[in-house]
Amino acid sequence: MRIISGKYKGRRLQVPKKLPVRPTTDRAKEALFNILNHRVYWEELKVMDLFAGTGNLSFEFASRGAHTLVAVDCFTGCTRYIAKVAQELQLPITARTANVFTYLPRVREKYNIIFADPPYDLAPEQFSKIVALVFEQELLEEEGLLIVEHPTQIDFSQHAQYTEQRKYSRSVFSFFEP
Repeated sequence: MRIISGKYKGRRLQVPKKLPVRPTTDRAKEALFNILNHRVYWEELKVMDLFAGTGNLSFEFASRGAHTLVAVDCFTGCTRYIAKVAQELQLPITARTANVFTYLPRVREKYNIIFADPPYDLAPEQFSKIVALVFEQELLEEEGLLIVEHPTQIDFSQHAQYTEQRKYSRSVFSFFEP
């Protein structure tokens, strides 16, 4: 895994092999951040990374200058790895070990970007539940953005806050705004 831009551009990170993850590919990650480059001012971002896994996206956001990041994953090995790398690189990432579905209702802060990359074998209604929780809890700032990475067979186009999607191989990024 590597960081593709920002302060730590080109930095390779050695991810433990035993983590139960499916990291976003470099190609899809690069495409996503190219889209975001035209939409956000990095230094002002508060980001929540749900189903953070290896921290791949959290590290990318932090390298580009996001000032506050919360990485949430239910696997302790994942959050320990994220916390270790964040400390080594002095990145503003707080790793939380929690089930996303029980964690979101307790969140009281608002974020500029919430990124969710659930396991692809999650039931389609669980993907929709993530979107519902974010908007029911009003977790996005006024100009905020929810991005959900999901398999191609899931379609969010009828959701009220859905704005667009981008497809990269077997992955799709769906975008939602308040």
